[in-house]
This record gives sequence, C-alpha cells and structure tokens, in this order.
Amino acid sequence: MHIEPSILIVASSVGGGFMNAIAGGGTILTYPALLFAGESAITANATSTVALLPGAAASMFGYRREVRTHAHWLRVLLLPSLAGGAIGAVLLLITPAMAFERLAPLLVLFATALFVLQGAIARRRGTPDPPVGRPRGGRVAWAWLLQLLIGIYGGYFGAGIGILMLAVLGFLGLADIHAANGVKNFFGMCINGVAAAWFILRGAVDWPAAVVMIAGAIAGGYAGSRFARRIGRTRARVAVVIVGLLVAALLLWRQSIG
Repeated sequence: MHIEPSILIVASSVGGGFMNAIAGGGTILTYPALLFAGESAITANATSTVALLPGAAASMFGYRREVRTHAHWLRVLLLPSLAGGAIGAVLLLITPAMAFERLAPLLVLFATALFVLQGAIARRRGTPDPPVGRPRGGRVAWAWLLQLLIGIYGGYFGAGIGILMLAVLGFLGLADIHAANGVKNFFGMCINGVAAAWFILRGAVDWPAAVVMIAGAIAGGYAGSRFARRIGRTRARVAVVIVGLLVAALLLWRQSIG
C-alpha cells in the first residue's frame, strides 16, 4: 500500500469503528477506502468485514454494564444472526452485490424513520427509557425473522446493519439506547464473525490492509462507545438518526456516481 491509501484506510477504520459503536454504518467508510486503495469489490467487502469485527468487540466492552443487564436478549436472536451471516457470506462470493447496493439506502432510511418513530412513541407515553424487560409474545417470532434477513444482508453487503438492528430491538421494546447499542454490537459480531470466517477460509481477505484496519477499528469502537455514554441517552438517539441519514445519503451518492 502507498502512503496516501494507507492513511485513508487507517482513518476510515477509526471512523468506521466509531460510527458502528454509536449506530452503525461503518462499512460505508471502510469499503470505499479499500476500493480507492485498489481492492476488488469482493476483496474490499471481505476485508472490511474482518477488519471491523474486533472494533465491535471493543465497542461492546464499552457498553459492558448495559449488556450484562440485558444478557437475555443475546440468547433470543443469536441463532438467526449466525445463520443469516453464514448465508449472506456464501452468497457474496457467488453472486454480484449490485442488488443489495441498490436496496441499501432504502433499508437504512426506513430503519432510521422507524427508530425516530419509536422514540416519539416512547416520549408520548412518558417512558423514554422503560424498565428492563424480556421480549414477549409474537414479537419474538417476527424479530427472529427480521434478524435472519438482517444477518443475510449483513453477511452479503452490510452497510447500515447496526441501524437496522436498533430498529428491530426497538420493535421488541428495548428503548435504552446504550443497552441496544451494546446488544446490537454483539449481534454484529455474530453476523460478521461467521461471514469473516468464510471469507478467510476462501482466501478473500487482504491481510496487510486488514491488520492496519483492525487497530483503527478497535480504537474507534471503544472511543465511540465512551462518547455515546458521555453525551447521554437523548443525544445518543439523535446521533443515531444523524448517522442513519448520513449513511443513506452517502449510499445514494455512491450510486449516482457509479
């Protein structure tokens, strides 16, 4: 790697880890950076997935107190996360990513709108941060299906999966943004972990670039979780909306010039 692409790759990985800790969408920074460095589309996607994985772990560590309190949520959607990530990773290496690239900005916009709606409903009820609870009723079955689809999308393309997962968790009733971010990062690790294992097995990862990006993603992921907790729940929810709109806009812009 030349010096200029290397700087861009490091900066994108730090920014990607930071964004993933707050809301998601880090791939929208790392994937184009790798393309600019000369990687093919599939290698860039695979390398980005592997590189951002440790950053999600660092971010979840930053939310460790909230995650411990809501540990039961981790079991509910673990299986569809793993299964979806595996299916998406296999599909990526045998089919072009164009379909998901066209769908991505609409998915992110929809998830952001749903996230805003959930917050408005919670404020109207006077319970922006409801007490700890367990998922109940038929919502779990719907959430299981939605998480499977998110997992497939995540293993295949992945831009904005964090925002989609926050929307699903809000649908289940988990309105505490810090807890939802920690749980979301755990599921992101599951989805990307399975996908990363497949990409590594198939030799699709550029390891020199991945190693550099891993360090940046870890730093960004931990810093992002600390920042989100410092600004408080209300501002963290606003940050999620801003990131969601930014990711959707960047995806649309990339389509327009592609």
